[in-house]
Amino acid sequence: MDGKRDKEPDTDCERITAVLLKSRTGEFDLESILFLKLRGLGTHDLGCIGECMNLERLDLSGNSISNLAPLASLRYLAVLNLSSNKISSLEPLRSCENIQNLNVAGNLISSAESLHCLQSVKKLENIRLKDNTYNYTNPVCRCASYRTVVLEMFPNIKVLDGERVVGRGSDLYQLCKDIDDTIKAGLYKNGQLVEHSDCKPWVEDSYWEIKRSNNAIIEEAYKQFNDVLHECRLLNNRATHVISQTERSMSLKKQPKQYAI
Repeated sequence: MDGKRDKEPDTDCERITAVLLKSRTGEFDLESILFLKLRGLGTHDLGCIGECMNLERLDLSGNSISNLAPLASLRYLAVLNLSSNKISSLEPLRSCENIQNLNVAGNLISSAESLHCLQSVKKLENIRLKDNTYNYTNPVCRCASYRTVVLEMFPNIKVLDGERVVGRGSDLYQLCKDIDDTIKAGLYKNGQLVEHSDCKPWVEDSYWEIKRSNNAIIEEAYKQFNDVLHECRLLNNRATHVISQTERSMSLKKQPKQYAI
């Protein structure tokens, strides 16, 4: 797990308090808070967050959280981001019956047995245990059969680690993955990365830029979209290198052969 990302400008808040929650949301009543982003605050104690009974979306990424017990009372929680923390047990999430999207990439989850508690969360459709964009993972992901075991454990899962596994689009995701693997293979020759300094990008860098928004929900959507664009940029660069390499190879083959007399 690499360093924390998206560090917020706030002073470190080791423990979540009612004052902190109210100041960041503008709400006078904790039960009125529906969306909450507490990313990169240096938090390790969830404090009174369990009093936000109607919370639907929660981002606690980039902190030092290890104990999830205060989250057990959040029965309406649908989207939960716990990436880049120090979590080894997900047991308190057993009672969060409405979770649909769960991100725990970049933690200390050691085995598939640690995920059994989530089998009671019947609405869970999207789970992420590793994120290649930020080099986040969990010890459980090192197991060769990790993906197969998780999909057998959660037959209703539609998206695993950012890849659609069932439903419309799953074939496309697999095709893109196969293309990506082929491109990666083409970038190496005799185990060495082949560099092509004369390659030009398909689009200008500014093409990928998007405007920011002050709305917290829209801002989070932009962040997730930027993550996807980042992966697209990487794929674009790999494809450009391979195309250049292929064109050079074809050009050499077309040159007339020289014979010594």
